[in-house]
Amino acid sequence: MSEAGGDFHPLAEAGPPAEAGTRVGHRHFRVDVFNLAALVGDSLMALVGLLIGFWLRFHSGWMPTRWIGLETDPSLVSLGDYYRLIAIGVGFLIATFMYLRLYVTHNLLSIRRVAFIVLKGTSFWLVAYLGLSGALKFEPAISRGYVLCSFVSVLVVFAVWRSIFHRFTATGALADGLRQQVVFAGWNSETQRMAQALLGDTTQPYRVTGCIPSPSGHYQDEPPHHIPRLGGYDKLATLIRVHRVDVIVLADLDADMEQVVELSNFCEREMIQFKVIPSYFQILVSGLQLETISDVPIMGVSELPLDRLPNRILKRSVDIVGSLVGLTLSAPIIAIAGAMVYWESPGPVFYRQVRTGRNGRNFEIIKIRSMGLNAEKSGAQWAVKNDPRRLRIGAFLREWNIDEVPQFWNVLTGEMSLVGPRPERPELIANFKFQIPHYNARHSCKPGITGWAQVNGLRGDTSLVERVRFDLWYLENWSLWLDLQIMLQTFFKRDNAY
Repeated sequence: MSEAGGDFHPLAEAGPPAEAGTRVGHRHFRVDVFNLAALVGDSLMALVGLLIGFWLRFHSGWMPTRWIGLETDPSLVSLGDYYRLIAIGVGFLIATFMYLRLYVTHNLLSIRRVAFIVLKGTSFWLVAYLGLSGALKFEPAISRGYVLCSFVSVLVVFAVWRSIFHRFTATGALADGLRQQVVFAGWNSETQRMAQALLGDTTQPYRVTGCIPSPSGHYQDEPPHHIPRLGGYDKLATLIRVHRVDVIVLADLDADMEQVVELSNFCEREMIQFKVIPSYFQILVSGLQLETISDVPIMGVSELPLDRLPNRILKRSVDIVGSLVGLTLSAPIIAIAGAMVYWESPGPVFYRQVRTGRNGRNFEIIKIRSMGLNAEKSGAQWAVKNDPRRLRIGAFLREWNIDEVPQFWNVLTGEMSLVGPRPERPELIANFKFQIPHYNARHSCKPGITGWAQVNGLRGDTSLVERVRFDLWYLENWSLWLDLQIMLQTFFKRDNAY
């Protein structure tokens, strides 16, 4: 990067690529147009859905009069009585979708993400609209039946409308015009993983154009053959014009600070997005945040969803209610299962075992005994398929997770949660934390009766590396909806339950 007589900066001296700003501007304009079209279409469809709900409730004749909640004949309820309420409903629904970031480029090509946001937003609208109508005392009062009918009709209308819109935008040349062209500067294992993810996911608004060497002039790892090598780093100014590049991702961090700053400034001048793969952070990258200390910017893993107090309060509230309900409903099951265990193997029905919980604190987990007495006289070990230590009734208990039911008590006392990474034995963790990368990072939240790894079949004698990866994904992506999904899947997912 230097010559006799002074520093040489090829990117600084290269002329600006022709029409770079125009190209980027056109792509952003197309994205804005489609997002605006989605917003306008959603507003109209919300109005249509609420009007259909009004007709279903008051004028279709399909609903019994006693369900209406009105003293007058439902046929006498006119649209003029409800137009203000319908307008408020449309505005509130669209505002909810905007809050949930429905109208961002990341969701434009993904019908699955759109469907999830629509379902989540409409469900929230259902609860909030009923609560708002009760608090503000609308005149006339909103029929709860109307709100329920509108909830269903809005979902049906949006399913049809969004399917048509997705078919129009996410296929062919239109979809290609919405995707940003990505070039990697350098190549390493993180780049490989990112490229594979982009190549295998057509819902992402990015297309892998190819790669160039890092600013230091070489690749840390050799790129695979199916990734085009576009040329040398010193030809970058020409390459971005020829390949219409929108995003440059710096992968190798072996370049010196001057080179990185030069590349960043070059991207800024040419209105190209400059991104860096945070290779120093191998886990919990969704929690990376830029903050300042005495005006000095620093980056680090600052906050995950369950680090936020409102989320912890919400999760704990669900745990308390769920554990009370679980203990009440499971009492007969525990009694029957305990009797069957005692009949086959006289001795203690409950099995207590020390496990490691949040922040490395140990506690005693409670289970219905599914193995014979002294099953671990030779030391701690995992259950394996057709484990000879297992009772006959124990196979059934473990397959249907019935042996875990007493852990509702651990949840109630605050040692565990309904959902979270499964707790492990301290004596096993003593080795795992050295053998399995990032193993102890899973202890940043309370362990759970069930978890994301378990419902994906990662239990018993399965890959610990994969199990930890799923547990960390759960920590990064926690939401109440995800917890509810995992709890529901627990009843149907029994892979490797032995």
